Order: sequence, then C-alpha cells, then structure tokens
Amino acid sequence: MANPGERVADVVCTDDKLTVDLEDGRTISVPMVWYPRLLHATAEQRRNWEPAGGGFGIHWPDIDEDLSVEGFLRGAHAPRAALLLG
Repeated sequence: MANPGERVADVVCTDDKLTVDLEDGRTISVPMVWYPRLLHATAEQRRNWEPAGGGFGIHWPDIDEDLSVEGFLRGAHAPRAALLLG
C-alpha cells in the first residue's frame, strides 16, 4: 500500500535525469535512458506533466507516458516493449 507522503509534488526532466520530488520530502532521481519516450520528447513535452493515480503517478499527455512512484522506488525501467519502440 502506498504511503500518503509518496504523492508527487514536482517533476523535473533534464537531458539525462528524471527527478521526482515527493510530498514527504524525498527526491528520486533516475537516468532518463530508462524511459525512452521521455528521452526522445522535447523539453516542452517533458514539462507538460500532470499527477495521475491519485498523485501516486505521473502522466505526460503529449507523449502518452505514465509512470508510478512505486516503480521509481523499485528502480523499474520502462517495459521492454517501450524500449523497443523508443
């Protein structure tokens, strides 16, 4: 079960890193190469994110990408199909 503090507070994407700030004060940073859709998106597309799943996930509508805080905490990469399509 997700902890209420694990809701997304902010998201920042650079060319090489995806950084997610959580409401409980933690920050998670993962390599952008783990998420090919984000890696190949424009800076504007990366900035256009919205909370999903009650705040426990992130949705990028311009590129139809959805990621979860749970996945970040487990160190999960994009599914293999997404890597092949990337």
